[in-house]
Amino acid sequence: MNLLAVERIKLFSTRSPWWCALITLALAIGFAAIVAGATPSDAQLTLPATQFGGSQFGIAVVMVLAALAVTTEYRFNTIRTTFQAVPHRSPALVAKAIVVALVALVLGELAAFGALGLGMLMRPDDGLGLHTSQDWMNVAGLGPVFAISAVLAVALGILIRHSAGAIALLLIYYLAVEELVQLIPKIGAHIHEWLPFNVANKFLRGSAVVDGPAPSDSPLSPGWALAYFAGVAVVFLLVALGVAKKRDA
Repeated sequence: MNLLAVERIKLFSTRSPWWCALITLALAIGFAAIVAGATPSDAQLTLPATQFGGSQFGIAVVMVLAALAVTTEYRFNTIRTTFQAVPHRSPALVAKAIVVALVALVLGELAAFGALGLGMLMRPDDGLGLHTSQDWMNVAGLGPVFAISAVLAVALGILIRHSAGAIALLLIYYLAVEELVQLIPKIGAHIHEWLPFNVANKFLRGSAVVDGPAPSDSPLSPGWALAYFAGVAVVFLLVALGVAKKRDA
């Protein structure tokens, strides 16, 4: 518990987490306002449309927050003090991942329910609400996806240690690589089915064709999709912990 408290203090002693949190909420709730305002009066605003900002762009900002939580320590050499206090290293890094994941979880829920609430406020006659299990996953599921994405970003931050490099790699992969993989002849579509953020999208949106990007082509059910996504994050974190133990701080 002491390690968790220390990591919480370290995380919120800098301004970047606060800015990232504000940007995440602004993207999620702001996009909901834009979509609600742009929807014609004779059309109906759908629940997935209110979640577009959070599920597409909020994740990217949360991963930047998580990567900075690690790489900032390497940049200012405070990680050496941390490792002197915790010589085995892994407990301190795991505590950091847990704290960042919890912050991301809370941000995800605030962003998702804030966007839904604003959509309901702006379009009270459109019947927005959590009527089905898929609706619940689409909204409440954003928090777990944020949390797992944050763990992935922490793992990458441990491996790369440089803020610019870690953030660039995260954003390029998240915003471009998974879609570009589909262009590989013959095997691209099969590889894409198992890429982590595509699988996470299956958990959030299921297979239904709704407003927004095309649905995930993952063969997994939503529950197994979340488990798979979490498993990928855990594997990356374990690899990062192993590397952190072997090299100099």
